[in-house]
Amino acid sequence: MVKIHVLSESAPLLLLSLPLLSLLLLPPITSAFTPFPPPYSYYSFKPTSNSQTMSFAATVANTAARNVGKLTPSTSVLLICDVQTRFRPLIHNMESLLHTTKFMTSVAKELEIPMVATQQYTKVFGPTIPEAFADPSDIGTLCPVFEKKKFSMLTDECSSHLQTLSATNEGGETPRTNYLLLGIEAHVCLQQTALDLLELGHSVHVLADGVSSQQCYDRKMALKRMEQSGAWITTSQSAVFMLLGSAEHEKFKSVSALVKGRMGEVNEFNDE
Repeated sequence: MVKIHVLSESAPLLLLSLPLLSLLLLPPITSAFTPFPPPYSYYSFKPTSNSQTMSFAATVANTAARNVGKLTPSTSVLLICDVQTRFRPLIHNMESLLHTTKFMTSVAKELEIPMVATQQYTKVFGPTIPEAFADPSDIGTLCPVFEKKKFSMLTDECSSHLQTLSATNEGGETPRTNYLLLGIEAHVCLQQTALDLLELGHSVHVLADGVSSQQCYDRKMALKRMEQSGAWITTSQSAVFMLLGSAEHEKFKSVSALVKGRMGEVNEFNDE
């Protein structure tokens, strides 16, 4: 054991100087040492032409680009989570949620956006509510329905179907990675679905006027939780006009008629 003896009153001053003295023992830092090299070294790259300068600037700009949550029909899927008959009298603002679901399924049909629905333990909670679609015959046909007991919509069967939709995307160069999400309950099945999709690297757009829970506070906290995790919290109308992108879109008139119809219906979420 090494013992340190204080020999005089000046010894504490010597001890305080030890950290400074220890720095002198470190190897010298050369000019080549870069503790935190940037992705692109401005010091090592010296453009020799205007074209190289522009290319370098474009590379840096692309690196700084952010995903701001834009939507296009060719890269989107509408997910309808557990909008079932047994929940109808129990869910906060359920009738308004149904109006929004009918509106969004109608828009998806117009814009040829794939739709996917799930049902939680159908034997207990019943089938999808017919009023969630303008044409109830779309349930199980145009919009496939997947049975589940897992809370998240991403069962093996449903996940496999979503991968197929992405692989067979004919409208765009990129796969379908934008998921528009509505349904119930916000703090359970819907939230777990959003988190699973985010974890896989997808972009999740939660339609605030199309999601709810039995208790208003659970809905409020779920929206906050999903936003904190990286989901985009938006409204059905905002998402629809982003999907259109322009008044010159070939489906603008038909979709605008659907927007007008939805605005004529009760939306209790406006009061929150």
